[in-house]
Amino acid sequence: MTTAKSWLSILEASFQVSLLRPFYRNVTKRLVKAPKLYFLDFLDTGLASYLTEWSTPETLASGAMAGAMFETFVHGELLRSYWHRLREPRLYYYRDKDGTEVDFLFEKDGTLYPVEVKLAATPRREWSKAFSALRKFSEKTGAGAVVCLCRERLPLTEDVSAVPIGLI
Repeated sequence: MTTAKSWLSILEASFQVSLLRPFYRNVTKRLVKAPKLYFLDFLDTGLASYLTEWSTPETLASGAMAGAMFETFVHGELLRSYWHRLREPRLYYYRDKDGTEVDFLFEKDGTLYPVEVKLAATPRREWSKAFSALRKFSEKTGAGAVVCLCRERLPLTEDVSAVPIGLI
């Protein structure tokens, strides 16, 4: 285990992988605490498509990995938007043992900002349902977003908007 952690830290320091750490506080023991691993080469989804021999956008879109590739693309865009400003994001994900999951979670000044990613063009209000699980960690939950393929920013609830992928 020590060897694996050493190699993983080398891969992370050399920008080969990115670890998305889970968000948790000592409120409950029923949380998943393992980080998500993103290969930074695969943050370039064009390169990933080439390496996996998906020759057309239609092949990728109809494949089983389409959602994961879209989430990887969003993760890369979020990181690049911070790195461009020479900042390191306080970016996490949330998942508990019951399967409640939030793809990305920003923490700024004690406020949590949830982001869900969906590969669909018609946003649904229930996509933000998991955001309510964050209230047990912080009284301050900021505006949430569902990043999707919609054409324009749309309100889903009072504090959650559907955001087109082109705006991030």
